[in-house]
Amino acid sequence: MEIRNLITFVRIAELQSFSKSAGQLGYSQSAVTMQIKQMEEELQTQLFERIGKKVKLTQAGERLLPYALEVLDSLKKVENIAKEPEAISGTLVIGTCESYVSSILPPVVMEFSEICPCVELRTRTALVSDLIHMLRQNDVDLLYFLDQKLYFPEWVKVCEYPENIFFVASAQSVLAGKKHIPVERLLQEPLCLTEKGISYRYAIEQSLAAKGYELHPFWEVGNTDVITRFLLQNKGISFLPEYVVRDYLEDGRLVILDTECEETVMWSQLVYHRNKYVTPQMGVFLELLQKQIRSGVTHPL
Repeated sequence: MEIRNLITFVRIAELQSFSKSAGQLGYSQSAVTMQIKQMEEELQTQLFERIGKKVKLTQAGERLLPYALEVLDSLKKVENIAKEPEAISGTLVIGTCESYVSSILPPVVMEFSEICPCVELRTRTALVSDLIHMLRQNDVDLLYFLDQKLYFPEWVKVCEYPENIFFVASAQSVLAGKKHIPVERLLQEPLCLTEKGISYRYAIEQSLAAKGYELHPFWEVGNTDVITRFLLQNKGISFLPEYVVRDYLEDGRLVILDTECEETVMWSQLVYHRNKYVTPQMGVFLELLQKQIRSGVTHPL
């Protein structure tokens, strides 16, 4: 079996498209079709189902894919033994949330840029549902998001760990230091919240709605840095993950409010598609991000 046919097979499984694969590999679509036909004749089984414009692995194709990835990974290692190490190049696209971009990812990105200066790194931020769609369409290489625990059979979940979400305010707030603040009193304060649809905002909205309460923020904004600046000026309260405000909590400028609301916990999750070939830049980024997670999380899972 020819290696180029294995490469084509893996790329089609990744992109779910013969035409896109042909374009990326520099072949005509007919050449790609012929390569897969050759593989199917050699293996005496169908590898893809072609229904309209959609391409999906058959059960035989699903069984073959991990072995094909293993062969190509071994081949890459063999090639690298006989030549001088080359700088890692290419692109890497991370699907994530706005709060991670401003809090957790910067030190990871800085270290990554030193190790892989020739890699073009991009981040795509969106709601979790949209990010999941991007991963399925191969529009992002890795997905790092905050939500309830989610599992899909096509995912490889690298890690998951809990994040506490709190009502937070300035240390100068009239509510700072008070115990068991009633919801009615809490909601009398100006609320600055992330946009609707963000996982932890939805969770607190549902929790309060079950008790007959509704949130009416004076400002909705997607950037948690902006919200934090308002809190530091004692202009209201917010509901934010601990990692967003950790530094300000430690230096005493912000405080967690002791409320009668139920505890809210979301889960940070790092995943990639199991049909995805783990490129060198993906491997480096995964390692760096997990190191960052271990340094800031007490009990990563």
